[in-house]
Amino acid sequence: MHNSSSAEHLVFSHQQFVNWLRSVAPYVHTFRGQTFVIAFGGELVKADVLNALVQDVAMLHAMGMQIVLAHGSRPQVEEQLALRNIAGHYGQGAMSHLRITDAAALECAKEAAGEVRLDIEAAFSQGLPNTPMAGARISVVSGNFVTARPIGIVDGVDFLHTGLTRKIDAESIQHSLQNGKIILLSPLGFSPTGQAFNLALEDVATQAAIAIKAHKLIFIGEIPGVLDAQGKLIAELSLQAAQERLQNFDLTEPTQAIVADHLKHAITALRGGVPRVHMIPFGLDGSLLLELFSHDGVGSMLVRTDLEYLRDATLDDVGGILQLIEPLELDGTLVPRGLETVERDIAYFSVIEHDRVLFGCAALFPFAEEKIGELACLVVDPASQSVGDGERLLRRMEQRARAQGLTQLFVLTTRTEHWFLKRGFVRASVENLPMARQEDYNWKRRSVVLMKKL
Repeated sequence: MHNSSSAEHLVFSHQQFVNWLRSVAPYVHTFRGQTFVIAFGGELVKADVLNALVQDVAMLHAMGMQIVLAHGSRPQVEEQLALRNIAGHYGQGAMSHLRITDAAALECAKEAAGEVRLDIEAAFSQGLPNTPMAGARISVVSGNFVTARPIGIVDGVDFLHTGLTRKIDAESIQHSLQNGKIILLSPLGFSPTGQAFNLALEDVATQAAIAIKAHKLIFIGEIPGVLDAQGKLIAELSLQAAQERLQNFDLTEPTQAIVADHLKHAITALRGGVPRVHMIPFGLDGSLLLELFSHDGVGSMLVRTDLEYLRDATLDDVGGILQLIEPLELDGTLVPRGLETVERDIAYFSVIEHDRVLFGCAALFPFAEEKIGELACLVVDPASQSVGDGERLLRRMEQRARAQGLTQLFVLTTRTEHWFLKRGFVRASVENLPMARQEDYNWKRRSVVLMKKL
């Protein structure tokens, strides 16, 4: 009996592994050859999770992604100052996150950056058998990639050797990336005259992402991401929403000041052409992999595309929706609805519009008593199916469902089961549906019931 139970468990584990590997394969195909700038502070190193991050980064590198790492060293600088009995000084107001770097503090910054850089390089040099780094042959390249300039005097305060990124040597970085190297950027920059400046990690990472035309900028920090007024994580923000959110922070509160600073740099990156910026916590083991290879992610993602094109439908959209769904109704993928039905249900629809043309639609029908919603009629124009509009519509429906207090989402499908399974839905039965929907279930179509917890 014991052997039989073990065998069943083993088969289940094997199947779980196969399902997982299949689910991440589309992401691997998409990300191969793309460039990611991954930024993390010295707090991550101090928390003793550097090795775990390096192992995850090595995995991304092995899968064909080009990686630029930008590290900070603020707590290490504080330690060096304390050893020398030197007090640290910061700016005020909007500049309170920036250190005033005098000559003594600059020496501490150099020593701290060197210490963290060596720790990172050592972590990438691991190759013990039976560890995630076994067989990894990774070269890490660091150098004078960053040209800097002084911040100067702001509101009467001279920031001395604190600087801003002036230029990134994008050509050298891209050459090294194409040769299979990982680039490591420290929070130090140098002027054309050889003067050193202490830089903010976020500034270096943002300017590097813009200069090398990175596909993603990822901030890994102590904070989980951007929270709404109720303290819940906001999974996705448009550029416009991020700009509006930035106005609502209390900069005198340390945590909010940190989030606001990250958000400000994320906005700069988006405006500079970086398509995606992620903010994720280092306190969650594997957060980098979870953010990249799972549909829901674990942090906040900011997107350059203005989501004003993703909106609630109006009666003016009925014709466009009918054009979208008609081919799928004719081939049997969707149940025929007709003009009157779409007009009646238009308040439940959301649409994606580009240049006044509808490219996608979806509907959410709530069953408030059971706190369950039905996702229906999710359609994307074939020309847009590779650019993520389906993902955006699904996220929109999930956000809409949560806002209505719904805890689960279900979909009935005959052709697109695998697409939904890869995005967190699981198989269910007709008995799991709300009673009203059970009574309307079409047993001739025998649609698969898929459900997802929100």
